Order: sequence, then C-alpha cells, then structure tokens
Amino acid sequence: MIAEALMCLALNVYFEARSENMASQVAVSLVVMNRVKDHRFPDTVCDVVKQGIKYKKSGKPVLNACSFSWHCDGKSDKPTNKKAWFQAKEIASIVLDGGVFDFTEGATHYHAYYVYPEWRKTKTKVARIDSHIFYRWEQ
Repeated sequence: MIAEALMCLALNVYFEARSENMASQVAVSLVVMNRVKDHRFPDTVCDVVKQGIKYKKSGKPVLNACSFSWHCDGKSDKPTNKKAWFQAKEIASIVLDGGVFDFTEGATHYHAYYVYPEWRKTKTKVARIDSHIFYRWEQ
C-alpha cells in the first residue's frame, strides 16, 4: 500500500512539475496530501491522483477529464528522465513520511500561471511557486 502511494505521488510530481524547482515539486505533493485529508476528495493518494471522469464500461479515464491532466492526456505514463524520476521519488517519499511543513497553507488546487481555470474564482489564492499558482478550497 505504501509502495503504491509512493509511486502514484512520484508520478504526479514527475508529470506535473519535473521541470519546476524543488519547492514547486514539494508543493504539488502537498496538494495531493491535502486532498487526501479533505472529505471532498478520495481517501488515498492513488485515488486522488487518478481522480477523474471514467468510462462506465472500461473504467478507463476520459481523455482530458482528470484532476491531474497527465493521467488522462493519452500519452505514456512511463517516466523517461531518470534524474527527474529519481528526484520525484525522493520528494514523494519525504512528503509521505510527513517530513515537510505544509508551506502551501492547505492548498488543494493549483494551475500553471498561463491558464485560467474557472474554478480559481471560487478558491483562496495562497501562493505562486515557480510557474504554479496554488489555492485553498475553504471549508
């Protein structure tokens, strides 16, 4: 179970933020963990990372209809950059072990600064780290 959570979190860091600085990669991990703690989201790391609309018959994700875009963009989910993959696994391990202070102030959402999702208007902006803007969904 822990190994599965580690892989899911590391994949999310890798595909969402591998070109970002370490703070942004950690923040992306913290968003996943904050969602796990929030009753409005699934209860496990993998369920949070893989959350999205799925086809009823196959159970596969609908193209471009996931919480984290990499999971259902139709591209391979196999890491190819060994250095970035190693770092993503290290960050995921530290965050899963609870070894990081939540400097995102409970952020549950983020997006790249160059996109403008409609949901951002209903969330509290807490930080911009590298090219991501982080938000908290108030209770």
